[in-house]
Amino acid sequence: MDKNYDHKKYEADIYQKWEESGAFTPPAGKDVEENNKTFAVIMPPPNANDPLHVGHAAFVTIEDILIRFHRMLGEATLWLPGTDHAGIETQFVFEKKLAKEGKSRFDFDRDTLYKMIWEYVAKNSDVAVDQMKKLGASADWSRQKFTLDENIVDLVLETFIELNKRGLVYKVERLVNFCTKCGTAYSELEVEYEEKQDKIYTIDYGNGIKVATTRPETLLGDVAVAVNPGDNRYKNLIGTELDLPLMDRKIPVIGDSNVDMEFGTGAVKVTPSHDKADWEMAERAGMDLIDICSKYTVIGENGKMNQNAGKYAGTSVANAREEVLKDLGEKVVEIKDITHNVGTCYRCHRVIEPMPKSQFFIKVRGMAQKALDAMDKGEFSVMGSGHDKILRHWLTNLRDWNVSRQIVWGIRMPVWYPPTASQSGGQAQDYVIQKESPGEGWVQETDTFDTWFSSGQWPFVTLKTAKEGDFEKYYPTSVMETAYDILPFWVMRMLMLGIEMTGQVPFKTVYLHGLVRDEKGQKMSKSKGNVINPLELSEKYGTDALRMALVMSTAPGVDSATGEGKVRGMRNFANKIWNAARFVKDLSSQISDISGDGFRVKPGMTEVKDEEFNKKLKEIVEEMTRLLDENRVGLVAENIHNEFWHWFCDKQIEANKNSQISNQILIDGFRAFLIMLHPFVPFVTEAVWQEVFPNEGLLINQPWPK
Repeated sequence: MDKNYDHKKYEADIYQKWEESGAFTPPAGKDVEENNKTFAVIMPPPNANDPLHVGHAAFVTIEDILIRFHRMLGEATLWLPGTDHAGIETQFVFEKKLAKEGKSRFDFDRDTLYKMIWEYVAKNSDVAVDQMKKLGASADWSRQKFTLDENIVDLVLETFIELNKRGLVYKVERLVNFCTKCGTAYSELEVEYEEKQDKIYTIDYGNGIKVATTRPETLLGDVAVAVNPGDNRYKNLIGTELDLPLMDRKIPVIGDSNVDMEFGTGAVKVTPSHDKADWEMAERAGMDLIDICSKYTVIGENGKMNQNAGKYAGTSVANAREEVLKDLGEKVVEIKDITHNVGTCYRCHRVIEPMPKSQFFIKVRGMAQKALDAMDKGEFSVMGSGHDKILRHWLTNLRDWNVSRQIVWGIRMPVWYPPTASQSGGQAQDYVIQKESPGEGWVQETDTFDTWFSSGQWPFVTLKTAKEGDFEKYYPTSVMETAYDILPFWVMRMLMLGIEMTGQVPFKTVYLHGLVRDEKGQKMSKSKGNVINPLELSEKYGTDALRMALVMSTAPGVDSATGEGKVRGMRNFANKIWNAARFVKDLSSQISDISGDGFRVKPGMTEVKDEEFNKKLKEIVEEMTRLLDENRVGLVAENIHNEFWHWFCDKQIEANKNSQISNQILIDGFRAFLIMLHPFVPFVTEAVWQEVFPNEGLLINQPWPK
C-alpha cells in the first residue's frame, strides 16, 4: 500500500465498480420477498439545471449514510433519485441569460419560449446528477425521475382533476401576491418579509380626516376611508363622503372595528386592489369587489400605473409616488421615517405588489386536518429541534392554496375554456377541468401549476411510475430528509397531497437537517464571500473528508458550521484509516487465515485482552446500530470517529504491538470498523477493503456486523 491515501487515484474507479455491481438497484417491488423488510427514501429533487451547493451536499451525505446502513442490514433498500424542473427559478435564470443577449421573454411566443428553456435545461441536466455521483450517492439511477417526465405529468394532472371532482378546486378573483419582475403570482408561503427603511406620509383628506400611508401612489385606487365606530373623533362622519384627492370622485367614510384607533391618525385609506387588509375590509363592508377590481386597480402586472391611474398611467410605481406627492402639495401634512416589514419575492427580492387576479385555488382545510390527525396518531414523526411544533402551526393556520402561476416553464393546467368564454371569468360554467380538449375551438388555460403542486406529489408519483410493484412495496417511504427551511413549502404539501390521494402518509419519519453555515457560524452568501463549493473541496481533500465534515456532530434541525478547515481535518481521518489498514495488512501476512467470522478468537489464542476487546467491540457495534436505526447520523459520526481513532488505533493497535491482543482479533475488529465506517466514508473504506480483503468482493455488499 502507498504511504498516504490519494483519493484521486481511487474515487472514480470505485464508484464505477459500485454501479456495475448492481449494488444500488434493489429488486422491483413485485420481486421483494414477503418477509423482507424494506427501507425507502425518495430524494429531494435538486434543480435539474443547477450545480449543487453545500446544502445539497449535506442531504446527499445524510441520505447516503442511511441507505448504505440499511442496505448492509440486508433490507430491500431503495433510494430513488430525481431532478426538478423548478418552475419560476429556472425561468428566472433563463430570463437573465436572455437579458445578457439583449432579449426578453416577451420576444417569443409561448411554445417557442418553452422549447428554448427545455433545450437549456436538457443541455445542463446531467450537472447535478454527475455531481451527486462524485459525492458517493448510491442511488438507484435506473429509477431516476424528472418532474416533467410524461408519466409524472400525467399523474400530476390526474391529481388536480380528482381534487376538482372532490370539490376542492375553485377559481376566483382574489387579491394575490404578484411579482412584477417575475411576472407571476405567488402563494403566501413564497413571500419573504424584509425589514426596510421607508417613509410614512400623512395626507389631509378633508372634513377633518387625515390618513397615514407608506404608499401614497395607491391613493388613486381608494374606495373609502375607514374609522373605528368607537372612535369619538370620527364616528359622526361614518356614512358621509369625502372628495378623493387628485381624483374627480367621492368616497365614503365607513366604520370597521378592526381599525386601530391608536395607530397613526386612527383613520385608514381603503384600497382593496392593492392591500390585503383593505380587501378584507371591503368584503366586510359588502362592497362589489369585482367592480372595484375593474375600476380601481391602478398598478398593472408590468409594475407600472395603468389606465385607472388617470394622468399617471404608464409611469413606474416609484415615479408615480413622487408625482402624486408633488401634486398633493400642502395636503401632505407630515412625513416621518419608518422601519417596517415589506413582502418581497423569494426569488428576485422585488417588492411584492398585491393585486386582484382570477386564479385557481385548492381548498386545504380538510387536507391539513388529515395531516394533523396523522401527526396526532403518530403515523409520522418529525426530527428537528421543535420543527414538529412549526409544522403543526402551519397546518392549523393554512389558507387556501393559489396554484396558478403565470409562467411558461411548468406543467400547464388542464383547464379548458369554450370559444365564447373569457379566461378572466370566475364562474364555474366558464371552464372545464380535464386532460384533453372538450372540442373544437376550446382554449387551454395558459397558467402553469405552482412547482410545489407537482413536487408535493413526488413520493407517490415517482413510485407509481418506477418499477412494477414499487408503490405497493416501498410506500409509505421510510424517511423524508430535507432542509428545515422548506418544511412549509414542500414537506407539509407532500403530507397533505399524499394522505389525500393515497390514504396513507408519504413517509414515516421527517428528518430536517439544519442550514450549513461557514466556520464562524455565519450564513453563507456571495456578498460575504464565504460560500464554499462542495465539489471543489471534494476534489481538493477527498469526498470522504467533505462528507464527514458535513455530518460530524450535527443534530437534526440545528444549523452547523463547516468550512475548509473542518474538511481538511477530516482528510486526516481518512489517512488514519489508511495507515491503520497498512498495519493490519502487514499482520495478515503473519497468519494463514484472515477471513475471520465476526469476533471469534482463534483456537489456541491466549492473549489476555482478546475477550475484553471482543466485549468492547460488541458494545460499539450495538450502539452504532441502535443510533443509526434512530437516524442519529451526526452522533454516530462523532462516536465512530472517536472509537476508531482513540480506542482502536491509539490503544488496540498498540496493545497488539505489545502482544496483548492477537493478530486475528485485531484483524476481525478492523473488519467490523470498516463496515461501520463505510456509510460515512465509503471511498477510503472500499479502497482499504480491496487492499486488505481482496478476495471478499466489494465492501458495499458486506453484511452489517452483529
